[in-house]
Amino acid sequence: MANFSKPGAPRFSVDVYQNEYLPEGGREVNAIVTVTSTGGGTAGVPQQRGAGGGPDAAVALMVDCSGSMDYPPTKMRGAREASAAAIDALRDGVHFAVIAGTHVAQEVYPGGGRVAVASPVTREQARQALRKLSAGGGTAIGTWLRLADRLLSSAEVPATAVRHGILLTDGRNEHESPEDLRAALDHSAGRFTCDARGVGTDWEVKEVTGIASALLGTADIVADPAHLAEDFTQMMETAMGKEVADVALRLWTPLGSEIKFVKQVAPAVEELTDRRTEAGPRAGDYPTGAWGDESRDYHVCVQVPFAELGQEMLAARVSLVVPQPDGTAQTLSQGLVRAVWTDDMAASTSINPQVAHYTGQAELAQVIQQGLDARKAGDVDGATAKLGRAVQLAALSGNDGTAKLLSKVVDVVDAAEGTVRLKAKVAEADEMTLETRSTKTVRVKKQA
Repeated sequence: MANFSKPGAPRFSVDVYQNEYLPEGGREVNAIVTVTSTGGGTAGVPQQRGAGGGPDAAVALMVDCSGSMDYPPTKMRGAREASAAAIDALRDGVHFAVIAGTHVAQEVYPGGGRVAVASPVTREQARQALRKLSAGGGTAIGTWLRLADRLLSSAEVPATAVRHGILLTDGRNEHESPEDLRAALDHSAGRFTCDARGVGTDWEVKEVTGIASALLGTADIVADPAHLAEDFTQMMETAMGKEVADVALRLWTPLGSEIKFVKQVAPAVEELTDRRTEAGPRAGDYPTGAWGDESRDYHVCVQVPFAELGQEMLAARVSLVVPQPDGTAQTLSQGLVRAVWTDDMAASTSINPQVAHYTGQAELAQVIQQGLDARKAGDVDGATAKLGRAVQLAALSGNDGTAKLLSKVVDVVDAAEGTVRLKAKVAEADEMTLETRSTKTVRVKKQA
């Protein structure tokens, strides 16, 4: 582990957990890479910028104002209150804007293609503007994201600012094509991160989680509009705690080696393999978004060339990098993934506890999705088998949160064996909550 952070900046560390021993002919190396950032912690601390008040930041709030937000009226009221609560959590000096989303995107505050600078005055003005929000029209989320990107990229926002979006919707994206939404996501990816929330039960889980995934944010359900304000406040406080934007995991591999996959495995499973951008000879960058005081785990799998018993090699060098204004990248920290060939069967067949744990967590997320899809398709046997395996994996890994959500969809006969029965009646909110949160993982206790 090495640390190259500048004095006064958040400190990053990279720790690698693996079994580096391979049997004769072995070519696959697995490692869990833990990245930790410390020394930030401005979350929820209202301070003046320039007086120790944290980094430059810009936030766009996108509030669904389609006609369905009036059914019941508590949704629109909850959205207004939640947006006001989020604005209250803004740090002084942060740039922000509020967008009303229907089949078009409209600037609510400050307007004129500008962003406001958070202060007691502008926060009160924004709250006044929010009171005028009303429901009417359709849903075209791609237009909301494109307007958010324009505002977050406006001239007033410093080039180094941490850019973030918060998006609330209650329905399906019915007034633009899936291709339009995908194009907007592709355009926005890497330009700002975005948390997405679905309120009620009439929205599409895969749509909302897909938005958050593409923009390296979080997704969740808020079934009861009364809980929106609490959720929005927490989201904004977390956003205010982000201190370094556009951090990437850079993997360099020697000649003959190749990366098979890279995925975030904690605090949630997120596939990163296809998001690689080339970063020089035999090196590629995988985006991780913005960071505050936090720790995340990544599973890296490398295929190495054949080697003789007794040989050892560097399978990959893992660096954490952040872009600089001159086009270069600053290295924040780095770690090494090794491969050693041995005829010691006990050494080469031992599975590292971290790798084993997160392999199970990734499978857990997958079988929940497969089980719920089978249930919706009327495949009782397939759904029972997959959700039974999910119950078993949740019990094995101590993922009590997911186990509790599963128990609302299946009757658990024997958790250890994965024996379950599908419930005859399941509340729609319970099923959507399980699907939305299926990728959330529990961390394994690290051992040196």
